[in-house]
Amino acid sequence: MEITELQKDLAATFRWTERLNMHEGVANHFSACVPGSSDFYVNKAGIHFSRIKASDLILVTKENRHELKNKPEIVDPTALNIHGAIHEKVPHARCIFHVHSKYATALSTLKDPTLKPIDQNTMMFYNRVSVYNEFGGLGFKEESNKMANALGNKPHMLLANHGIITTGETVADGFNSMYYFERAAETYMTALSVNKELNIVSHEIAEKTAEEALNYPIDTAKIFLSQIRLILDKEEPDYKD
Repeated sequence: MEITELQKDLAATFRWTERLNMHEGVANHFSACVPGSSDFYVNKAGIHFSRIKASDLILVTKENRHELKNKPEIVDPTALNIHGAIHEKVPHARCIFHVHSKYATALSTLKDPTLKPIDQNTMMFYNRVSVYNEFGGLGFKEESNKMANALGNKPHMLLANHGIITTGETVADGFNSMYYFERAAETYMTALSVNKELNIVSHEIAEKTAEEALNYPIDTAKIFLSQIRLILDKEEPDYKD
């Protein structure tokens, strides 16, 4: 079967996430729906992000999903449940990125994990992140359905005591949000650490900035991913295999 650009895009994001040290062993998963379908690609179980190739992405369909439930060595059960539930219940989540990255996870452990608007990156996510505040263990069926319901119409979700999920219409959008959420969380957690009063901007300015970022005249997410692929084309071309 011919490898698609969707698979190559997704494979590139795994490689770059490892370079950013936002991976965690062989855990965490990214997924992307096939255009015009609810079938989705997700990373094969047990492969380090630095080694993932386009051909390592497993296509999950309505027909093979039950079979894959009995083959955890192919697709991790939490990936099948979390990504499967969200793709099924949340139409706008065409691509899903889930990590336990350092700063996003630290933020998720706070009693109030709201990302306050204190700089441009934090403002990008203003009123655009739901909080799933009912951690109930690993993401098996019941927990995954609760996550999907909690995401609602928001594009992203902070999983309290767990990590972050970002979504997008495209791989570039979802990955770009994951990258910038971690940057925003790093700034916020660093600012909190100095124990000084934060300079939080008004609702009006935060919302205006978020809208401006969303409607930016250049598709910076697409450009970012294209630049990543150009670098990988030279340094790690096997990601496309």
